[in-house]
Order: sequence, then structure tokens, then C-alpha cells
Amino acid sequence: MDNFELSNLEFKHSIWFTVLVIILLGVFVFDYQGPETASKIIKDNPIIYNNTTNLICFFLIATIGVSHGSLDNYKGKKLLKFYSLKNSIIFYLSYILVALLIILLWKFLPTVTLFTFLIVASYHFGKEDSLEKVGKSNFKLLYYFSRGSIIIFAPLSFHANETIEIFRMISSAAFTDFFFNLEKYYFFELMLGLTILSSYLISGKESASFYFEVPSILAINYFFSPFFAFTIYFCFLHSVRHIISLSSELDKENIKKGINLFFNKALPLSLITAIIFIVALYFLLDLNQLNEAIFKVIFIGLASLTFPHILLEYLLEKNEK
Repeated sequence: MDNFELSNLEFKHSIWFTVLVIILLGVFVFDYQGPETASKIIKDNPIIYNNTTNLICFFLIATIGVSHGSLDNYKGKKLLKFYSLKNSIIFYLSYILVALLIILLWKFLPTVTLFTFLIVASYHFGKEDSLEKVGKSNFKLLYYFSRGSIIIFAPLSFHANETIEIFRMISSAAFTDFFFNLEKYYFFELMLGLTILSSYLISGKESASFYFEVPSILAINYFFSPFFAFTIYFCFLHSVRHIISLSSELDKENIKKGINLFFNKALPLSLITAIIFIVALYFLLDLNQLNEAIFKVIFIGLASLTFPHILLEYLLEKNEK
């Protein structure tokens, strides 16, 4: 599969993601009759704000969501070759130690760790999701960061209280107080506008996918709860986009065979990760309410996986160059 075919497939994925969002809006929002405002529709919808829905979101992220990083073990073996190392245990131990370090940092420095995670996640989301070609490296960094920051600022703009409440559950009072103060000055709305504008001006205006994905992301964050919206984005845009890219690498001639190879190779680590998430949720339920336990497992768990995943990607790119 050449770059043109891959880009065409990824663009089709943008369209299908938009179709999914429209279906969700039609099922959960636009079938309501009457002159109710959007916010009232959302609050009165028992399907959107529901413990069962959050639990379903948990399982979607723990399976579909995290699966796009389940080939890191194969990438790790590739990285070891660059350093003339043959023992795979070195990679596994390093990966696990970085993940455990993030969890420990979150335990003792939750504010700093969460803030760092939001910055790193913004760049990661922008880099992995972008189909656009960006010229100069300085603009490329700015574009990736601004494009990915839409994921962070959209829920803060449309549902500040609910989003900051999630931050309170997984971080500290000092962090949430700081965000509540920013919210008073319409900071998040301003930043959302700036990130969309900068993304559009740098490269988005040259990409058809931008016109599908960004409005879809804004729509799910406006009409749905922050956690529900994040689940839809993370599982069906971010993860699927990455799976398509990995599948094309596994079989450059036939994407269908590549997808089959991906799921066969990804299954072991995906199952292990899902089991770890479920076990962690089970133990945290003794100390927290269901929603709080879900948020802690998902976001701290994702952070512990994201940092070693990004470090691995960086080292591979560096050595390949």
C-alpha cells in the first residue's frame, strides 16, 4: 500500500467517524422534541449521564482504546536491534518501570503529573491524528500541539464543571481551584478558539479531513458528557487511525491482511492490559465510588501507558533517521 492509498483510507475513516457522530447525535440528542436548550437536553438524557454508560466507556477504552499500543513489544524488539541488544527482557522491564514511575509520580505529585500529561497528550493526539502535511519543523510542532489541544479544551469549554470535577477526582484540590479560576475569565473558550484557528491556518485549510474531524470532535463534546465524548474520540478516531497506520506497515500490499495481522499480534498485550485495568478497578472500588474509580483507572492508566509509548516512538524515529 503506497502513501496515496493509505491517505485515502485514512480520509475515508474521517468520514466514517463523522457518520458515527451524526448517528449518536440522532439517537441521543436530536430525537428530543420541544424547545429545550441543548444543555437541558443533555442533563435530562439518562443515557448520557449514567453509571452504566461510564462503565461501558471504561470497557471500550480498556479494549479498543488501548489496543492501538499493543504492538509496542514488536517495536521494542526493533529498537533493541539499534542498540545491539538481544534480550527482550530489557525492553519489557524498561517499559514497565517507566509506567510504574508515572503511577508513583501521580501518587506523590498529582498536580504536576496531570499537567504534564495534558501537555504530552495534546502533542500525541495531534501527531497521531493528523493527516495534513506540515512544512517547517517549527510549524509542525505548533500544529501537532494545537490540533491535539482541541481534545483538551473542548470539554473544558462546553462542560467546565464536569471536566474539572474529573480532574479533582484524579488530581488535587489545588489543581482544580486553579482551573476554576481560569474558567471565570473564559480562558478555555479563548484557548479552544486559538487552537482551532492556529490548526486551520498552519495546515488544516489544506486538508479535507480537518473539516470532518474537528466539527465532529466539537459536536460530541458539546452534546455529550466529557467522559463519553472522550471515549468516542479516543476509541473510534485516535485508536482506529493508529490501527490503520500500523496495519499498513504490517502488510504494505493488502490492508485487510495487515488488519488481521495486527489483531493477531495485538491480542495478547490487549488482553493483559484489559485484565490489569479491570483488576485495578475492582480494588479501587473498595476505596472510591464507581465513577471515581473508573476515572482514576482510565486516566492514570492511560498516562502510565502513554509516556513509555511516546518514548518508544521517539527513540525509534531518532534511530531510523
